Amino acid sequence: MRIFSLMIAAVVVLSACETTEGLGRDVAALGAGIEQEAQDVQNGE
Repeated sequence: MRIFSLMIAAVVVLSACETTEGLGRDVAALGAGIEQEAQDVQNGE
């Protein structure tokens, strides 16, 4: 459920981008969020 919510949030954020630079920042932020989730899972949190 958490991943589904993250994916929905990503779609909303990406659809709000107006420039390529903004898209790049949003994709980087999404990647950071996914990395954090993966780290939390590995740590048993």
